[in-house]
Amino acid sequence: MSNFFSKAEVTSSGRPVLLHNEVECHLLSAVDLEPEDHRHFSLLKSGLLILTTHRLIWLLSSSASTPTSASAIPLAAISHIFSSKKSLKSVFHSPRIRFQVLVSSDGRVFDPSSGSGSSSGSGSRSVVVTAVIRGKGDCDGFLVKFWDSWRARVWETTKISSSGSGSASGSGVATGIGGGLYSSDGSVRMVGVAGILRKEQEMWESTDKSLQDAFQDLNALMSKAKEMVMLAEKMRQKLLSGTSSQTSGTNDEDMGSKEEMQDWLLSVGIISPVTKESAGALYHQQLSRQLADFVRIPLERAGGMINLIDAYCLFNRARGTELISPDDMLQACSLWEKFDVPVMLRKFDSGVMVIQNKSHSDEEVFARIKSLVTKPEALRTGISPTDAAMTLGIAPAMAKEHLLTAESKGLLCRDISPDGFRFYINLFPEIDPCNMYFVKDYGICSTWIKAVSTTGIGERSSTFR
Repeated sequence: MSNFFSKAEVTSSGRPVLLHNEVECHLLSAVDLEPEDHRHFSLLKSGLLILTTHRLIWLLSSSASTPTSASAIPLAAISHIFSSKKSLKSVFHSPRIRFQVLVSSDGRVFDPSSGSGSSSGSGSRSVVVTAVIRGKGDCDGFLVKFWDSWRARVWETTKISSSGSGSASGSGVATGIGGGLYSSDGSVRMVGVAGILRKEQEMWESTDKSLQDAFQDLNALMSKAKEMVMLAEKMRQKLLSGTSSQTSGTNDEDMGSKEEMQDWLLSVGIISPVTKESAGALYHQQLSRQLADFVRIPLERAGGMINLIDAYCLFNRARGTELISPDDMLQACSLWEKFDVPVMLRKFDSGVMVIQNKSHSDEEVFARIKSLVTKPEALRTGISPTDAAMTLGIAPAMAKEHLLTAESKGLLCRDISPDGFRFYINLFPEIDPCNMYFVKDYGICSTWIKAVSTTGIGERSSTFR
Protein backbone atom coordinates (compact mmCIF):
# COMPACT_ATOMS: atom_id res chain seq x y z
CA MET A 1 0.00 0.00 0.00
CA SER A 2 1.31 3.41 -0.92
CA ASN A 3 2.91 5.77 1.61
CA PHE A 4 1.21 8.68 -0.13
CA PHE A 5 -1.97 8.26 1.92
CA SER A 6 -2.51 8.56 5.64
CA LYS A 7 -2.91 5.34 7.58
CA ALA A 8 -6.30 4.42 9.05
CA GLU A 9 -6.89 1.88 11.79
CA VAL A 10 -9.43 -0.92 11.44
CA THR A 11 -11.15 -3.14 14.00
CA SER A 12 -10.79 -6.90 14.29
CA SER A 13 -13.83 -7.34 12.04
CA GLY A 14 -12.58 -4.98 9.31
CA ARG A 15 -14.53 -1.83 10.21
CA PRO A 16 -12.71 1.53 10.27
CA VAL A 17 -11.93 3.01 13.67
CA LEU A 18 -13.62 6.41 13.67
CA LEU A 19 -12.04 9.54 15.11
CA HIS A 20 -13.55 11.79 17.76
CA ASN A 21 -16.91 13.18 16.59
CA GLU A 22 -16.55 11.36 13.24
CA VAL A 23 -19.69 9.89 11.67
CA GLU A 24 -19.96 7.57 8.67
CA CYS A 25 -22.00 9.09 5.83
CA HIS A 26 -21.89 6.88 2.72
CA LEU A 27 -19.90 4.08 1.10
CA LEU A 28 -19.28 2.59 -2.33
CA SER A 29 -17.92 -0.81 -3.30
CA ALA A 30 -15.35 -1.78 -5.96
CA VAL A 31 -13.72 1.65 -6.15
CA ASP A 32 -10.31 2.40 -7.70
CA LEU A 33 -8.29 5.45 -6.66
CA GLU A 34 -6.23 6.67 -9.60
CA PRO A 35 -3.99 9.74 -9.65
CA GLU A 36 -3.40 11.75 -12.78
CA ASP A 37 0.31 11.64 -12.03
CA HIS A 38 1.28 7.97 -11.43
CA ARG A 39 4.76 8.90 -10.22
CA HIS A 40 3.55 10.02 -6.81
CA PHE A 41 1.72 6.94 -5.57
CA SER A 42 0.58 3.54 -6.72
CA LEU A 43 -2.98 2.76 -7.73
CA LEU A 44 -5.47 1.39 -5.22
CA LYS A 45 -7.65 -1.19 -6.94
CA SER A 46 -11.08 -2.60 -6.10
CA GLY A 47 -11.62 -1.36 -2.58
CA LEU A 48 -14.38 -0.11 -0.36
CA LEU A 49 -14.57 3.70 -0.25
CA ILE A 50 -16.15 5.05 2.93
CA LEU A 51 -17.08 8.71 3.30
CA THR A 52 -17.18 10.15 6.81
CA THR A 53 -17.49 13.67 8.15
CA HIS A 54 -13.68 13.81 8.46
CA ARG A 55 -12.09 11.49 5.88
CA LEU A 56 -12.28 9.37 2.79
CA ILE A 57 -11.29 5.84 3.89
CA TRP A 58 -10.27 3.16 1.40
CA LEU A 59 -10.39 -0.51 2.50
CA LEU A 60 -9.27 -3.48 0.46
CA SER A 61 -12.58 -5.29 -0.10
CA SER A 62 -12.40 -9.07 0.15
CA SER A 63 -15.19 -11.35 1.31
CA ALA A 64 -12.77 -14.04 2.45
CA SER A 65 -10.40 -11.96 4.57
CA THR A 66 -10.56 -9.04 6.94
CA PRO A 67 -8.40 -6.00 6.10
CA THR A 68 -5.83 -5.19 8.76
CA SER A 69 -5.02 -1.68 7.53
CA ALA A 70 -6.57 1.04 5.43
CA SER A 71 -5.69 4.27 3.64
CA ALA A 72 -7.33 7.61 4.27
CA ILE A 73 -7.54 11.07 2.74
CA PRO A 74 -8.53 13.79 5.24
CA LEU A 75 -11.25 16.06 3.88
CA ALA A 76 -9.14 18.95 5.11
CA ALA A 77 -6.55 18.01 2.46
CA ILE A 78 -9.08 18.30 -0.39
CA SER A 79 -8.91 21.72 -2.02
CA HIS A 80 -11.50 21.21 -4.75
CA ILE A 81 -14.18 18.75 -5.88
CA PHE A 82 -14.91 18.71 -9.59
CA SER A 83 -18.51 18.61 -10.75
CA SER A 84 -19.54 15.55 -12.72
CA LYS A 85 -20.07 16.19 -16.40
CA LYS A 86 -22.62 14.17 -18.32
CA SER A 87 -21.47 13.36 -21.84
CA LEU A 88 -21.77 10.63 -24.45
CA LYS A 89 -18.40 9.25 -23.35
CA SER A 90 -19.56 8.88 -19.74
CA VAL A 91 -22.27 6.44 -20.84
CA PHE A 92 -19.69 3.83 -21.89
CA HIS A 93 -17.32 3.92 -18.90
CA SER A 94 -17.63 3.64 -15.14
CA PRO A 95 -18.76 6.67 -13.11
CA ARG A 96 -15.92 8.84 -11.86
CA ILE A 97 -15.47 11.37 -9.08
CA ARG A 98 -12.51 13.75 -9.39
CA PHE A 99 -11.10 15.85 -6.56
CA GLN A 100 -7.92 17.80 -5.89
CA VAL A 101 -5.70 16.84 -2.93
CA LEU A 102 -3.03 18.98 -1.29
CA VAL A 103 0.39 17.31 -1.06
CA SER A 104 3.09 18.36 1.39
CA SER A 105 6.74 18.81 0.55
CA ASP A 106 7.59 15.27 1.74
CA GLY A 107 5.35 13.76 -0.95
CA ARG A 108 2.52 12.73 1.35
CA VAL A 109 -1.07 13.86 1.43
CA PHE A 110 -1.66 16.82 3.72
CA ASP A 111 -2.80 15.58 7.13
CA PRO A 112 -3.73 18.29 9.67
CA SER A 113 -3.84 15.81 12.58
CA SER A 114 -0.23 14.73 12.12
CA GLY A 115 1.07 18.13 11.04
CA SER A 116 2.26 16.79 7.69
CA GLY A 117 2.89 19.85 5.57
CA SER A 118 0.61 22.87 5.51
CA SER A 119 -2.54 23.54 3.62
CA SER A 120 -1.31 26.78 2.15
CA GLY A 121 2.44 26.64 2.51
CA SER A 122 4.87 27.44 -0.29
CA GLY A 123 6.16 23.86 -0.36
CA SER A 124 2.75 22.31 -0.94
CA ARG A 125 1.30 21.30 -4.27
CA SER A 126 -1.83 19.53 -5.43
CA VAL A 127 -2.62 16.27 -7.16
CA VAL A 128 -5.89 15.38 -8.88
CA VAL A 129 -7.25 11.98 -7.77
CA THR A 130 -9.99 10.12 -9.63
CA ALA A 131 -12.27 7.64 -7.89
CA VAL A 132 -13.53 5.11 -10.44
CA ILE A 133 -16.70 3.37 -9.26
CA ARG A 134 -16.79 -0.08 -10.87
CA GLY A 135 -19.41 -1.55 -8.54
CA LYS A 136 -23.13 -0.99 -8.29
CA GLY A 137 -23.67 2.02 -6.08
CA ASP A 138 -25.35 5.40 -5.90
CA CYS A 139 -22.56 7.53 -7.33
CA ASP A 140 -24.68 10.68 -7.51
CA GLY A 141 -25.81 10.29 -3.91
CA PHE A 142 -22.22 9.73 -2.80
CA LEU A 143 -21.11 12.89 -4.63
CA VAL A 144 -23.85 14.97 -3.01
CA LYS A 145 -22.87 13.80 0.48
CA PHE A 146 -19.21 14.28 -0.44
CA TRP A 147 -19.93 17.93 -1.19
CA ASP A 148 -21.98 18.34 2.00
CA SER A 149 -19.33 16.78 4.26
CA TRP A 150 -16.53 18.79 2.69
CA ARG A 151 -18.41 22.08 3.02
CA ALA A 152 -19.57 21.37 6.59
CA ARG A 153 -15.95 21.16 7.83
CA VAL A 154 -16.91 19.23 10.97
CA TRP A 155 -13.26 18.42 11.65
CA GLU A 156 -12.50 22.04 12.51
CA THR A 157 -14.63 22.15 15.62
CA THR A 158 -16.51 19.76 17.88
CA LYS A 159 -19.35 22.16 18.47
CA ILE A 160 -21.12 23.28 15.34
CA SER A 161 -23.45 26.20 15.88
CA SER A 162 -26.27 26.31 13.39
CA SER A 163 -26.49 29.92 12.37
CA GLY A 164 -29.54 30.32 10.18
CA SER A 165 -29.95 33.00 7.64
CA GLY A 166 -32.53 35.01 9.51
CA SER A 167 -32.39 37.91 7.12
CA ALA A 168 -35.71 38.96 5.81
CA SER A 169 -36.43 39.40 2.13
CA GLY A 170 -36.53 43.18 2.45
CA SER A 171 -39.98 43.40 0.95
CA GLY A 172 -41.98 43.26 4.17
CA VAL A 173 -45.21 45.22 3.87
CA ALA A 174 -47.34 46.20 6.83
CA THR A 175 -50.73 44.57 6.73
CA GLY A 176 -52.56 46.49 9.42
CA ILE A 177 -56.26 47.00 9.18
CA GLY A 178 -56.63 50.72 8.86
CA GLY A 179 -53.78 51.65 6.51
CA GLY A 180 -55.77 52.96 3.55
CA LEU A 181 -54.07 52.92 0.12
CA TYR A 182 -50.55 53.41 1.51
CA SER A 183 -48.55 51.16 3.82
CA SER A 184 -46.49 52.29 6.80
CA ASP A 185 -43.31 52.70 4.72
CA GLY A 186 -45.08 54.99 2.20
CA SER A 187 -45.35 52.46 -0.63
CA VAL A 188 -48.60 51.89 -2.48
CA ARG A 189 -50.61 49.03 -0.98
CA MET A 190 -51.45 46.24 -3.46
CA VAL A 191 -55.18 45.78 -3.99
CA GLY A 192 -57.39 43.51 -6.07
CA VAL A 193 -56.06 40.25 -7.52
CA ALA A 194 -52.48 41.46 -7.14
CA GLY A 195 -53.08 42.11 -3.45
CA ILE A 196 -54.49 38.60 -2.93
CA LEU A 197 -51.49 37.03 -4.69
CA ARG A 198 -49.10 39.19 -2.68
CA LYS A 199 -50.79 38.20 0.59
CA GLU A 200 -50.60 34.51 -0.41
CA GLN A 201 -46.90 34.86 -1.18
CA GLU A 202 -46.24 36.53 2.18
CA MET A 203 -48.06 33.73 3.96
CA TRP A 204 -45.94 31.08 2.20
CA GLU A 205 -42.74 33.00 3.02
CA SER A 206 -43.76 33.20 6.67
CA THR A 207 -44.51 29.45 6.74
CA ASP A 208 -41.17 28.65 5.08
CA LYS A 209 -39.31 30.80 7.62
CA SER A 210 -41.10 29.04 10.49
CA LEU A 211 -40.12 25.64 9.07
CA GLN A 212 -36.51 26.73 8.68
CA ASP A 213 -36.41 27.92 12.31
CA ALA A 214 -37.95 24.64 13.45
CA PHE A 215 -35.39 22.54 11.56
CA GLN A 216 -32.56 24.70 12.91
CA ASP A 217 -33.76 23.96 16.44
CA LEU A 218 -34.00 20.25 15.57
CA ASN A 219 -30.46 20.24 14.15
CA ALA A 220 -29.19 21.97 17.27
CA LEU A 221 -30.94 19.33 19.41
CA MET A 222 -29.42 16.49 17.36
CA SER A 223 -26.00 18.12 17.62
CA LYS A 224 -26.31 18.24 21.42
CA ALA A 225 -27.52 14.65 21.49
CA LYS A 226 -24.48 13.57 19.49
CA GLU A 227 -22.22 15.39 21.95
CA MET A 228 -23.86 13.53 24.83
CA VAL A 229 -23.25 10.20 23.07
CA MET A 230 -19.60 11.13 22.57
CA LEU A 231 -19.26 12.10 26.24
CA ALA A 232 -20.87 8.86 27.37
CA GLU A 233 -18.59 6.83 25.10
CA LYS A 234 -15.54 8.60 26.52
CA MET A 235 -16.69 7.91 30.09
CA ARG A 236 -17.37 4.26 29.29
CA GLN A 237 -13.90 3.76 27.80
CA LYS A 238 -12.35 5.38 30.87
CA LEU A 239 -14.35 3.13 33.18
CA LEU A 240 -13.46 0.01 31.21
CA SER A 241 -9.77 0.90 31.24
CA GLY A 242 -9.96 1.72 34.94
CA THR A 243 -11.54 -1.61 35.77
CA SER A 244 -8.62 -3.58 34.34
CA SER A 245 -6.10 -1.60 36.39
CA GLN A 246 -7.94 -1.73 39.71
CA THR A 247 -6.30 -3.28 42.73
CA SER A 248 -7.84 -6.08 44.75
CA GLY A 249 -8.53 -3.69 47.65
CA THR A 250 -11.59 -2.16 46.00
CA ASN A 251 -14.72 -2.84 48.04
CA ASP A 252 -17.81 -4.54 46.64
CA GLU A 253 -19.96 -1.40 46.84
CA ASP A 254 -17.62 0.61 44.60
CA MET A 255 -17.33 -2.29 42.17
CA GLY A 256 -21.11 -2.64 42.02
CA SER A 257 -21.63 1.05 41.30
CA LYS A 258 -18.99 1.01 38.56
CA GLU A 259 -20.51 -2.07 36.94
CA GLU A 260 -23.93 -0.38 37.04
CA MET A 261 -22.44 2.73 35.43
CA GLN A 262 -20.80 0.59 32.73
CA ASP A 263 -24.12 -1.11 31.96
CA TRP A 264 -25.83 2.27 31.68
CA LEU A 265 -23.18 3.79 29.44
CA LEU A 266 -23.05 0.64 27.30
CA SER A 267 -26.67 1.24 26.29
CA VAL A 268 -26.27 4.92 25.42
CA GLY A 269 -25.72 4.25 21.74
CA ILE A 270 -23.48 3.56 18.78
CA ILE A 271 -21.98 6.77 17.44
CA SER A 272 -22.25 5.90 13.75
CA PRO A 273 -24.66 2.97 13.17
CA VAL A 274 -24.66 1.27 9.77
CA THR A 275 -27.88 2.08 7.88
CA LYS A 276 -29.37 1.02 4.58
CA GLU A 277 -29.13 4.62 3.39
CA SER A 278 -25.38 4.89 4.04
CA ALA A 279 -24.32 1.34 3.14
CA GLY A 280 -26.70 0.57 0.27
CA ALA A 281 -26.12 -2.88 -1.21
CA LEU A 282 -23.39 -3.56 1.37
CA TYR A 283 -25.78 -3.05 4.28
CA HIS A 284 -25.76 -6.60 5.67
CA GLN A 285 -22.01 -6.99 5.14
CA GLN A 286 -21.16 -3.80 7.04
CA LEU A 287 -23.84 -4.50 9.64
CA SER A 288 -22.24 -7.89 10.23
CA ARG A 289 -18.81 -6.35 10.82
CA GLN A 290 -20.20 -3.64 13.13
CA LEU A 291 -22.13 -6.24 15.11
CA ALA A 292 -18.95 -8.28 15.54
CA ASP A 293 -17.25 -5.24 17.04
CA PHE A 294 -20.23 -4.42 19.26
CA VAL A 295 -20.65 -7.84 20.90
CA ARG A 296 -17.02 -7.97 22.01
CA ILE A 297 -17.65 -6.25 25.36
CA PRO A 298 -20.96 -8.04 26.15
CA LEU A 299 -19.24 -11.36 25.41
CA GLU A 300 -16.42 -10.56 27.82
CA ARG A 301 -18.94 -9.73 30.53
CA ALA A 302 -21.01 -12.88 29.82
CA GLY A 303 -18.11 -15.32 29.91
CA GLY A 304 -17.61 -15.75 26.16
CA MET A 305 -21.18 -16.67 25.18
CA ILE A 306 -24.42 -14.68 24.95
CA ASN A 307 -27.93 -15.56 23.86
CA LEU A 308 -28.83 -14.26 20.39
CA ILE A 309 -32.01 -12.63 21.72
CA ASP A 310 -30.08 -10.78 24.43
CA ALA A 311 -27.53 -9.58 21.86
CA TYR A 312 -30.37 -8.41 19.60
CA CYS A 313 -31.91 -6.34 22.41
CA LEU A 314 -28.56 -4.79 23.39
CA PHE A 315 -27.65 -3.98 19.77
CA ASN A 316 -31.01 -2.37 18.98
CA ARG A 317 -30.94 -0.37 22.21
CA ALA A 318 -27.49 0.94 21.29
CA ARG A 319 -28.62 1.88 17.76
CA GLY A 320 -31.31 4.22 19.09
CA THR A 321 -33.82 5.03 16.35
CA GLU A 322 -31.98 3.02 13.67
CA LEU A 323 -33.57 -0.29 14.66
CA ILE A 324 -32.98 -3.52 12.75
CA SER A 325 -35.29 -6.49 12.25
CA PRO A 326 -34.63 -10.00 13.60
CA ASP A 327 -34.08 -11.17 10.01
CA ASP A 328 -31.37 -8.53 9.52
CA MET A 329 -29.73 -9.63 12.77
CA LEU A 330 -29.78 -13.30 11.78
CA GLN A 331 -28.46 -12.57 8.29
CA ALA A 332 -25.67 -10.41 9.71
CA CYS A 333 -24.64 -13.20 12.08
CA SER A 334 -24.70 -15.81 9.31
CA LEU A 335 -22.19 -13.73 7.30
CA TRP A 336 -19.54 -14.23 10.00
CA GLU A 337 -18.64 -17.56 8.40
CA LYS A 338 -17.30 -15.66 5.36
CA PHE A 339 -15.36 -13.09 7.38
CA ASP A 340 -12.30 -13.49 9.56
CA VAL A 341 -13.96 -12.15 12.73
CA PRO A 342 -13.32 -13.39 16.31
CA VAL A 343 -16.99 -14.31 16.94
CA MET A 344 -19.36 -16.94 15.58
CA LEU A 345 -23.03 -17.95 15.61
CA ARG A 346 -23.76 -21.31 17.26
CA LYS A 347 -26.96 -23.35 17.35
CA PHE A 348 -27.52 -25.97 20.05
CA ASP A 349 -29.36 -29.22 19.43
CA SER A 350 -32.40 -27.77 21.19
CA GLY A 351 -32.56 -24.95 18.63
CA VAL A 352 -31.26 -22.19 20.92
CA MET A 353 -28.88 -19.87 19.07
CA VAL A 354 -26.04 -18.04 20.78
CA ILE A 355 -23.12 -15.80 19.88
CA GLN A 356 -19.75 -16.93 21.21
CA ASN A 357 -16.08 -16.17 20.84
CA LYS A 358 -14.14 -18.48 18.56
CA SER A 359 -11.68 -18.94 21.41
CA HIS A 360 -14.48 -20.24 23.64
CA SER A 361 -13.82 -23.88 24.55
CA ASP A 362 -16.52 -26.36 25.53
CA GLU A 363 -13.86 -28.52 27.17
CA GLU A 364 -13.18 -25.81 29.75
CA VAL A 365 -16.90 -25.56 30.49
CA PHE A 366 -17.19 -29.35 30.79
CA ALA A 367 -14.23 -29.41 33.18
CA ARG A 368 -15.94 -26.86 35.45
CA ILE A 369 -19.21 -28.80 35.28
CA LYS A 370 -17.40 -32.05 36.15
CA SER A 371 -15.71 -30.45 39.15
CA LEU A 372 -19.12 -29.23 40.32
CA VAL A 373 -20.98 -32.50 39.81
CA THR A 374 -18.33 -34.60 41.56
CA LYS A 375 -18.63 -32.76 44.87
CA PRO A 376 -20.03 -34.94 47.69
CA GLU A 377 -23.32 -33.06 47.91
CA ALA A 378 -23.77 -33.11 44.12
CA LEU A 379 -23.02 -36.85 44.01
CA ARG A 380 -25.95 -37.40 46.36
CA THR A 381 -28.54 -34.92 45.05
CA GLY A 382 -27.26 -33.93 41.63
CA ILE A 383 -27.19 -30.39 40.24
CA SER A 384 -29.81 -28.20 38.62
CA PRO A 385 -29.34 -25.64 35.80
CA THR A 386 -29.48 -22.95 38.47
CA ASP A 387 -26.54 -24.54 40.32
CA ALA A 388 -24.52 -24.68 37.11
CA ALA A 389 -25.47 -21.08 36.28
CA MET A 390 -24.06 -19.87 39.61
CA THR A 391 -20.81 -21.76 39.02
CA LEU A 392 -20.38 -20.73 35.37
CA GLY A 393 -21.60 -17.15 35.89
CA ILE A 394 -24.20 -17.34 33.10
CA ALA A 395 -27.98 -17.39 32.77
CA PRO A 396 -29.83 -20.59 33.82
CA ALA A 397 -31.16 -21.09 30.28
CA MET A 398 -27.59 -21.06 28.93
CA ALA A 399 -26.41 -23.33 31.76
CA LYS A 400 -29.13 -25.84 30.86
CA GLU A 401 -27.86 -25.94 27.26
CA HIS A 402 -24.33 -26.65 28.50
CA LEU A 403 -25.63 -29.44 30.74
CA LEU A 404 -27.58 -31.02 27.90
CA THR A 405 -24.48 -30.81 25.68
CA ALA A 406 -22.42 -32.47 28.41
CA GLU A 407 -25.07 -35.19 28.60
CA SER A 408 -24.83 -35.80 24.86
CA LYS A 409 -21.07 -36.21 25.26
CA GLY A 410 -21.58 -38.90 27.90
CA LEU A 411 -20.35 -36.84 30.83
CA LEU A 412 -23.68 -36.54 32.68
CA CYS A 413 -26.95 -38.39 33.22
CA ARG A 414 -30.31 -36.68 33.47
CA ASP A 415 -33.01 -37.36 36.05
CA ILE A 416 -36.49 -36.06 35.21
CA SER A 417 -38.71 -35.51 38.22
CA PRO A 418 -41.63 -33.22 39.18
CA ASP A 419 -39.03 -30.82 40.57
CA GLY A 420 -37.43 -30.45 37.14
CA PHE A 421 -34.16 -31.65 35.64
CA ARG A 422 -31.37 -32.93 37.87
CA PHE A 423 -28.02 -33.88 36.40
CA TYR A 424 -25.64 -36.49 37.85
CA ILE A 425 -22.19 -37.73 36.96
CA ASN A 426 -22.33 -40.59 34.48
CA LEU A 427 -21.25 -43.82 36.23
CA PHE A 428 -21.99 -46.24 33.42
CA PRO A 429 -18.55 -46.03 31.70
CA GLU A 430 -16.94 -47.48 34.87
CA ILE A 431 -19.30 -50.50 35.04
CA ASP A 432 -17.92 -53.71 33.56
CA PRO A 433 -20.68 -55.47 31.56
CA CYS A 434 -19.05 -58.86 32.29
CA ASN A 435 -18.97 -58.24 36.04
CA MET A 436 -21.58 -55.65 36.90
CA TYR A 437 -21.32 -56.13 40.67
CA PHE A 438 -17.58 -55.55 40.81
CA VAL A 439 -16.70 -52.10 42.16
CA LYS A 440 -13.17 -50.76 41.96
CA ASP A 441 -11.57 -49.17 45.00
CA TYR A 442 -10.86 -46.05 42.99
CA GLY A 443 -12.72 -43.95 40.46
CA ILE A 444 -15.90 -41.92 40.39
CA CYS A 445 -18.15 -44.91 41.05
CA SER A 446 -16.31 -45.68 44.29
CA THR A 447 -16.51 -42.03 45.34
CA TRP A 448 -20.25 -42.01 44.63
CA ILE A 449 -20.86 -45.13 46.77
CA LYS A 450 -18.97 -43.60 49.68
CA ALA A 451 -20.90 -40.33 49.41
CA VAL A 452 -24.23 -42.12 49.33
CA SER A 453 -23.42 -44.56 52.12
CA THR A 454 -22.41 -41.82 54.55
CA THR A 455 -25.92 -40.36 54.45
CA GLY A 456 -27.69 -43.69 54.76
CA ILE A 457 -29.52 -43.26 51.54
CA GLY A 458 -30.76 -46.46 50.05
CA GLU A 459 -31.74 -47.11 46.57
CA ARG A 460 -33.43 -44.27 44.83
CA SER A 461 -35.84 -44.79 42.00
CA SER A 462 -34.67 -42.54 39.24
CA THR A 463 -34.94 -42.52 35.52
CA PHE A 464 -31.54 -41.92 33.95
CA ARG A 465 -31.48 -40.81 30.37
